[in-house]
Amino acid sequence: MKKAINHIYLIILLSILSSVAPIATDTYIPSIPDIADAFHVSIEKIELTLSIFLIGFSVGQVFGGPMSDRIGRRKSSIIGLLGFACFSFVIVFSTNIYELWIFRFFEAFFGGLVVVNAMAVVRDKFHGQEAAKVFSLIGTIRSIAPLVAPAIGSFIIHFFSWEAVFIFLTFYALFIAFLVYKDLDESYTYVKQSIYQSYKTVLTHKTAMKAMLTLALGFSGFFIFIAKSSFIFIEHYGVTTDYFPFFFGFNFVILISMIRVNIWFLKRHSALGIIKTSVLVQILMGILWIITYEDQNIIITMLLMAGYMSMMAFVFGNCMALALEHFQKNAGVASGVVGVLQFGLGAIISSIALMFHSSSFLPIGISITSISIIAYLIIRTYK
Repeated sequence: MKKAINHIYLIILLSILSSVAPIATDTYIPSIPDIADAFHVSIEKIELTLSIFLIGFSVGQVFGGPMSDRIGRRKSSIIGLLGFACFSFVIVFSTNIYELWIFRFFEAFFGGLVVVNAMAVVRDKFHGQEAAKVFSLIGTIRSIAPLVAPAIGSFIIHFFSWEAVFIFLTFYALFIAFLVYKDLDESYTYVKQSIYQSYKTVLTHKTAMKAMLTLALGFSGFFIFIAKSSFIFIEHYGVTTDYFPFFFGFNFVILISMIRVNIWFLKRHSALGIIKTSVLVQILMGILWIITYEDQNIIITMLLMAGYMSMMAFVFGNCMALALEHFQKNAGVASGVVGVLQFGLGAIISSIALMFHSSSFLPIGISITSISIIAYLIIRTYK
């Protein structure tokens, strides 16, 4: 009985540990218009902090992977969480947009040190279809974060200024650091190998790279919707910041439901087959978005967004399991590479999409459709 409780608690703890990114991005999305007003800049410059966050998050994982394999999952998680807390607090004292960009980058960098460990621990303890199921369970719990985070952000800015959001992030990181210090057992196996050799082993594995790139491209389209959600609902449809979480959170309610479906599918179908089908559905959602972009109302927009974003329930856990299964001795580095591709491509592609900002929804539709087609062409060659 105790073993089952520990198993469940481990999954919850790893879910919380891997939720640094969605908490850090989604909590402050409702405050983007307020931050733009505070710094007297256009909303696009504040939206850009989302892309900057992803870049910093990616760079952090470049260093976080080798650190995790060298000093262990537990120590590197604590270091990352303390750094994340420090720069979340420093952001409060930003006096201009450039300081906000810089502090946000370093906040994300330390967040990158954290997140690689959650995925690496799963690889240390689980394998194959079982790993895919655990990744999906973690995804289920972690998906609560972007569902709840905008509501927390809206609640905070309803009573306080935007700075209070980053005070919240500071205490959030310190609390998680305490849980990791107290409860996370070390699971890594030390391998005497240079950082160069570790990355070479991972980056030259062509089969694993196909799963990693498919995950990265899927997340890029997913993040375009996250980055544009403030524009879509608050700016375009006139939804108030108090009600924004209900509209934005609808996507994650559907996502959580689909994660449960994915666990059921894994009992009957291969992870690879599930991924291929889900990417085809994303292509369909993108085409429908392009066809209807001039006539969309808020209901159609929400259905198409949810249809596209919910497919990540089938892409994330299954692609992660396929990618990490090949690396028993370099799980930290492999997890870091997945994160770099996932968040790095997300930053680059979402930045490009933001550069074509307009009152029209067409650029969004073209972006997500193109991304999904490329992802399908890659994963269909996975053997």
